[in-house]
Amino acid sequence: MDIYHVWCDLKPGVRDMQFYENVARCMNHLRAERLIESWRLTRRKLGFGPSGLGEWHLMMELRDLGQLEDAFQRMATRGEPVEGLHHAMNALVANATFGLTRDFPDPFRQHGEERF
Repeated sequence: MDIYHVWCDLKPGVRDMQFYENVARCMNHLRAERLIESWRLTRRKLGFGPSGLGEWHLMMELRDLGQLEDAFQRMATRGEPVEGLHHAMNALVANATFGLTRDFPDPFRQHGEERF
């Protein structure tokens, strides 16, 4: 399982539930289209967390990099409904940082060593 991460802050004046609702619409659409397996949105609590990362953390679980590429390709078309859903979510955020991680160990290990 690969996990695509987005850390961000909200732009001034954006309500937390407005952000959540827009994220949920976009992520649930991607899930319904089988472009992601699942998603999760978390918020920093009591100010704990690395200072360089935002208050919000969105995680999208994917079967593999092929599914991530399919999701990126769909978003790149800028066609509806994904363009509107993506814009409604992204227009609310600032300071976005992205990352990609994977389960470890994974099925691609050979003789105890990691392969790329």
